[in-house]
Amino acid sequence: MPSGLRSSLPISRRGFLHAASSALALWGLPSAAQPRSPGTDTTPIAVAQVVDMSANLQDVGRDFLVGSQAAWQGINAAGGVQGRPVRHLSFVTDGSAQGTRDAWQRIEATANCVVLSGCVGDAATRTLTGLQAKSPSGATLAQVAPWVQAEDTYPDSSAVFGIFPGYREQMAHALSSLSSVGVREIGVAFSHARQRDAALPAVEQAAATLGLKLRSLPAPGQAPSSAERQAEQTQAIVLFVGGTPELHAFAQRLPAQPGGHRYIITLADVNLQVLGQMGGVPRHSSVIATQAVPLLTSSTGVVRAYRQALARYYDEPPSPQGLAGFVAARYTAAVLSGMRMGITRASVLQALRERKDTDVDGFMVRCEGAERRSGYVTQTMLSADGRLIG
Repeated sequence: MPSGLRSSLPISRRGFLHAASSALALWGLPSAAQPRSPGTDTTPIAVAQVVDMSANLQDVGRDFLVGSQAAWQGINAAGGVQGRPVRHLSFVTDGSAQGTRDAWQRIEATANCVVLSGCVGDAATRTLTGLQAKSPSGATLAQVAPWVQAEDTYPDSSAVFGIFPGYREQMAHALSSLSSVGVREIGVAFSHARQRDAALPAVEQAAATLGLKLRSLPAPGQAPSSAERQAEQTQAIVLFVGGTPELHAFAQRLPAQPGGHRYIITLADVNLQVLGQMGGVPRHSSVIATQAVPLLTSSTGVVRAYRQALARYYDEPPSPQGLAGFVAARYTAAVLSGMRMGITRASVLQALRERKDTDVDGFMVRCEGAERRSGYVTQTMLSADGRLIG
């Protein structure tokens, strides 16, 4: 690991999460830059990343950040962007609006910062959008490839340029595989009431499109109805919307079905490797999770590059969320490398509003201007005996 990161980004997952949750710190992490070449413009380009490391997003945010950091290290080692080194500034927050404001003040004051890349969390992305709208400088920074689940709530004018599928596309993929094998009814559960209020409309729309009936399970902290109790006892297939810790708690309290096996469908915020480290799920259940990036066993070029970079720069196992962070950085670098004008905040924003399809080493990002036209979704499974399949 580069010496400049050792004190700020330890390789121990437990140590990192403990530090993030106890200190609730905010910091900037500059990547090591490629040595300057004579006769070229070697002025560094700064790229900022705000990562929500609150309890619900710790595992996602941590792996996503490591993946992005590994990508920028590799990009700089290969000569940077248009021969210019990239200074990758990462700001880890506690997920609060104040934490995001503190990060934004530092980013806005960094004159050579031209883009926000791979920010993690809907709350962070919304807050950054609002802060930019009120900024006295008026110099909008594009938000490229954020890890958000409510992507369709950001209008084209918001300067948010997604590359990953949100809740609606992930749910449509997960539920279509069920409807194709004759399933007509499923249970649905949420990590908490706020999550249910935010995601239920998307779940209902996806289910209605596929002709599936939904049966709600009890929400934590609320008195369940008799129908919810019945669904908890009888539904063999349950869609769970929430993070890894909440899924683990949910699976532990879910009653076993006599003589039957239960399948829990989850979305891309769940890290199945971490779930396995937490003890997995009871033997009467298996978890099937959607992924917004190719399987880690894929021969796709970007997957091979991610695994190689991770092995070179970090003593870390690969994960889908880490691969997503890697893809986010590589996509941002591709946009910057393809620009024919000077790289400024305004020119980057304009280039993204005119973006076309981009091949990120085998991972296709299909766009028409600000609008992303399609997203990649696949699935993997954590079996009852703890094996990852897919």
